[in-house]
Formats: sequence, structure tokens, C-alpha cells
Amino acid sequence: MYSETRLLRRALIAAGWILLLTVWLLDVFAGRAPHYRWTSWLPIVSGPLACAVLLWPGRRPSMQVRAALVAGGSLALTVAIGVFAAPDGAGTWGLLESVVLLVLLSRAVRAVPRPGITAVVSVALAVAVIAIPLRWAPTNSQAAIGWSLLMTLAVGAAFAWGLRARLLEEQRARDIAAVRQRERLELAHDLHDFVTHHVTGIIVQANAALTLRHIAPEQVGPLLENIARSGSESLDSMRRLVRVLREDDHGSIRPGQVWSELARLVSEFSANEADVQLRMAVAAREARLAPEVETSVHRVVQEALTNVRRHASGAAVAVRVDVDGHRLRVEVHNTAPAGSRSVLGPGVGTRA
Repeated sequence: MYSETRLLRRALIAAGWILLLTVWLLDVFAGRAPHYRWTSWLPIVSGPLACAVLLWPGRRPSMQVRAALVAGGSLALTVAIGVFAAPDGAGTWGLLESVVLLVLLSRAVRAVPRPGITAVVSVALAVAVIAIPLRWAPTNSQAAIGWSLLMTLAVGAAFAWGLRARLLEEQRARDIAAVRQRERLELAHDLHDFVTHHVTGIIVQANAALTLRHIAPEQVGPLLENIARSGSESLDSMRRLVRVLREDDHGSIRPGQVWSELARLVSEFSANEADVQLRMAVAAREARLAPEVETSVHRVVQEALTNVRRHASGAAVAVRVDVDGHRLRVEVHNTAPAGSRSVLGPGVGTRA
């Protein structure tokens, strides 16, 4: 399944490059005539420049900056052609430039975080796309107006596509927040049950000590020691659970960072002189996981390591992540704790 996904992604990327190259070749060979002047060659340059801004690697400059640069450059070129090239404006409409503007419009609607900036950038890109056919106005005004109306429909389609993707991303973020909220409530419930259990035991032992102080005073000392030990264990457990709750509040997993988060969990667990190994298969690293799946994987490993620290201190732990057909397999195995004998034997762990 994951190999098919990678092949499909590569095929889509290759198809995109072929489409862009085909559109640019149309700009090169369409509309060439001897009486065209320098304006005839503008699409050959403006299209690749806009495409370079769109496909520039890295996150810098940001999407709003790229959109502003391309929209401003296209509008400036349209005005310059109208002022200096009229009435010889034929051959100045670049298809590749129009395609890049539409793609940037869709991506800006989807990716620009602030609504105000999104609106400004979207309007600038829409105006630039609709104004490109007007470069033909000096020679063929009817065709220019007709193509501008057609580009208006293309702008609407690009905007709708980007808005749909933005709404899906926001819904996914809300779903992840809801999952994390449910997990926090479950942890809080576990904390309540744990504290109730230990405090009840402390109260019972304290009442027993009060009863035995006159009948068997020699047994009061061990009871007080048990009370002190139970109180210390309760405080340690509460600190661990509260730390997990705080991590959920401030250290949420970002999409694509689950493997680095697992490495961090294992590193923190190893800091307490525990023998732990993390093995992640290459197929698992290359798999594209949904955000809710990444959250589940992180939670499974975190819960398993917490249980090992609580119930099998000193045990050797192995965390394995691999792909099993169409499923992602997460396994956490631990040996018997140091100084004790396990009824089930080593290798008993958690699977997901």
C-alpha cells in the first residue's frame, strides 16, 4: 500500500512537470509571427520566472510573499505592455504565467494562516489572472474580454479548491484536538482513581495504627513506614501523570514529526539508566501517516514506557516499528524487572 502511494506520488509529480513543460512549449511556439516585436517573447521569460518562484525549495520566502511577488510582477507587466507595446500587444499572453497564478491562488487560500492576508493576496492574484487576457485588448478587444470572463471562472475554481483544502485541514486539526482532549480526560480519570486507591490505603493503615498503638505498639512502626512509602509512591506517580498532562498541553505532535518524538521519548527513558532500543524500519519511516495515526503511535509508546517504569523498573525494553502489509505495527517488549521472576517470562509487551 505504501509503495503504491509513493509510486502514485512520483507519477503525479512527473505529470505535473510534463504539464508545465507542455504549457511553456505552447508559449514558445504559439502566436509567433515576424511582425511581433519584443512583446512576442515576454511569455517565454515571465512564465518560467513565475514557475521558479512557485517551485522554489524551502519554506522561505513564505507563500504570501511568493504570491505577492508573482501577482505584482504580472500586473506590472500587463500595465507596461498596455502603455509601451500598444497596439502591438499580440502574443503577450503567457499560458504558463496564468497557470502559475492559478496554482498560487489555490495554495495561498489553503496555506496562508491569517484571513486578512489571505484575502489581500487572493484578490491580487485574481486581478492579475483576469487582467492577463487584456494584453490583447489593443488588437482584439472582444477576444480579450471573452478570455477575461473565462479566466474569472478559472479563478473561482482555483479559489474553491483552495478553500476546500483549507477547511479539510482545519477539520483535521479539530479532530486531533478532540482526540488529545479525550486522552487528557482519560489520564485525569486514571489519576483520580490512582490517588483515591492510595489515599484509601493510607487512611486504612493510619486507622489500624491508631487501633494498635495501645494493643500492639510494636506493630505501629511498620505501619507508619508503609504509610510513608505509600505516600511517596503516590506523589511520584502523580508527578509523572501531571507531567504527561502538561506535555499534552504544550508539546503537541506536529504532522511528520512522530519519529523524532519517539526518539525523544526513548532518549528520556534511557536517561534513567534503563536499557532501551528503538528500531524503526525504513518502510515505516517512509510511510505517510494520518495525524491521528501519528498521535496514536506516540501515545502507545508513551503509555508502554510509563507502564514499564512503573511496574518493571530496571527491565530491558525494545521498541519496534514496522509495516505489516497494509498496517503499521508498533511493538514494545520488556524483559522481567531486575531482581524478580516473571510468571509470563521475558518478551511480554504491548502491541498496536
